[in-house]
Amino acid sequence: MSRLNSEEINKLKEDLKEKGYKLTPQRRAIVDTIISNEGSHLTVEEIYDQVKKDCPEIGLATVYRTIVLLEELGIICKLDLNDGCSRYELVHEDETHRHHHLICTKCGKVIEVEGDLLESLESDIENKYKFKIEDHSVKFFGICEECSK
Repeated sequence: MSRLNSEEINKLKEDLKEKGYKLTPQRRAIVDTIISNEGSHLTVEEIYDQVKKDCPEIGLATVYRTIVLLEELGIICKLDLNDGCSRYELVHEDETHRHHHLICTKCGKVIEVEGDLLESLESDIENKYKFKIEDHSVKFFGICEECSK
């Protein structure tokens, strides 16, 4: 289970403080849950179920408010996998864009694609349309290897 290192905790505390918030034990537990489940793309309810194990007193409303706050701070981002649920994942500082996802339409498995596949396309679009791209999100829908067998 990966935890935030002290540098990341300090940055998170600073980000929260700048916006007038504190890194409460509940917020810390929510961030730790998202980190320890990285790649799982949890819903708010799934995050709540996990956090409740360590913080039984926490309420669902607190988790919702914290998720909104963490998204506003750019610590996490919402991911829509076309399954009717909002899911969340960490934003990594070294990523200039969100990573791409492969979504199996049979079993619902999500595979993260490493690397940015669209750098040259993005450059072409920026030059042709004089449009400064800040981010993009790409999802490929299909059948995973296991479901193909």
